[in-house]
Amino acid sequence: MEQQQRKAVSVPLLESSSSTGTASTAQTLGNIIVSVVGTGVLGLPFAFRVAGWLAGLLGVFIAAVSSYYCMLLLVQCRQKLASEEESVEVKTYADLGYKCLGRTGGYLSEFLILISQCGGSVAYLVFVAQNLSSIFEGHGLTLASYIFLLVPIEIGLSWIGSLSALAPFSIFANICNVLAMAIVVKGDVQQVVGSGFSFRDRTAITSLGALPFAGGMAVYGFEGFGMTLALEASMKDKCTFPKLLAKAFTGITILYFLFGFFGYMAYGEQTKDIITLNLPHNWWTIAVQVMCDPFSCSL
Repeated sequence: MEQQQRKAVSVPLLESSSSTGTASTAQTLGNIIVSVVGTGVLGLPFAFRVAGWLAGLLGVFIAAVSSYYCMLLLVQCRQKLASEEESVEVKTYADLGYKCLGRTGGYLSEFLILISQCGGSVAYLVFVAQNLSSIFEGHGLTLASYIFLLVPIEIGLSWIGSLSALAPFSIFANICNVLAMAIVVKGDVQQVVGSGFSFRDRTAITSLGALPFAGGMAVYGFEGFGMTLALEASMKDKCTFPKLLAKAFTGITILYFLFGFFGYMAYGEQTKDIITLNLPHNWWTIAVQVMCDPFSCSL
C-alpha cells in the first residue's frame, strides 16, 4: 500500500532510459561541463592555502574520481532497473532508496537530495548577488535585493525540462567560464612574476585536520551529480555517455589543478576565500564577475 502511494506522487526520473534523446555529443558535452563546473572552483585556491598545495591536488583528484564513479553507478542502476519487470515501481531517487533500505532509505534519499539542491541554490544566489553588488555598488540596492531579484530567474530556469534546449546557453556559459578563468590565471601569473615569488614559501600539506576542508571544497567544485540521469537520457547515442563523461571530467580536473595551484602560488597566505577578491579592482575583475554571473551560475 505504501509503495502504491509513493507511485502516485512520483515524478518519472528512471523510466526514460529507453527513450530516444535529441542532444548530440557536442551538446551533451556542453551540458556536462556547465552542470559539473560550479562556483566552488573560485574557492579552490583558498582550499589549497588552508590544506597545502599537495593536499589540494589530492583532494581535487579524489573528488573527481569519486564523482565520476558514482555518476556511472547511478546510470548502471537505472539500466538494471529498466531490465527488470518491477522497475516500473522505481521512478525517483527516493523510490530507489526505498527499494534498497525500505522506508528509512526512501526518506533519507529525499532528505539528502533536498539539502544538496537547496544548499547549492542558496550558494549560487549569494555568490551571484555578491558579485552583482560589487559591480553595481552605489545604486541603492542591498545584497538581499539582488538575491530577491535573482530568485524569479532561477525559478523560471527550473521549469525548462529539455537539456537540448539549454545547450546553446550552456555552450555560451562554458565560453564565459573559460575566459573568466583565463583572466584569473593571467592575474595569478602577473602576481607571481612581480612579487618576488618563492616556491619554498608555499606549504605542501599544512595539517591532517585541514584535509576534510580541502576535500569538501573540491567536492563542491564538482557539481551536477543530480543531473546525471537527465544528461544521459538526453543523448541520442547513450552508449557513448561513459566515455564522454570521462573526457569531460579529465579536462575539468586538469583545469581545477591549474586554477587552484596557480591561485595559491600567486597569493600565498593572502589568498582570499573567493579568488576574484584578490584581483585589483579594474575592468578585468569586473569582466570576470560579469562572465561568471548571468550564465555560468544561473544555468
